[in-house]
Amino acid sequence: MKKKFKAFILTAAVVGILGGCSEADTVSENLSKSADSFKVQRRVVFFNGITDKYLLTVEGRCALNTESSKKLTVTCKIGKDQYKKHYLGLSDNVSYFVEQTDAKYENAYHYKVLFRPETIIPDVDLQTSKQEQ
Repeated sequence: MKKKFKAFILTAAVVGILGGCSEADTVSENLSKSADSFKVQRRVVFFNGITDKYLLTVEGRCALNTESSKKLTVTCKIGKDQYKKHYLGLSDNVSYFVEQTDAKYENAYHYKVLFRPETIIPDVDLQTSKQEQ
């Protein structure tokens, strides 16, 4: 009974949160989560704003980390359990834009919450021994 009550409360909270979001906000959030899970094809182009020259292009199933204003981290999935990570410096005249190259179906009425077990439960090796009786 407690589990059903907790599930009801969680569902009510999610519905309450979503009630204040527009359809565009929900779709945008779902696309961002899909991209962070390497499910969206992207093209990231770095260019010099003064000379209008392209400096670098990164394409593939890539996730972006934009926490710093001076650098961008682009992590791309290149195979099963294979990734490449690129650190790109930004300056006053170097900027970037990101293009989603393939259309992706996202349901505006479905909200995604992705749990990463490796961040919740650390990687622990457990070794036990049998007790003799």
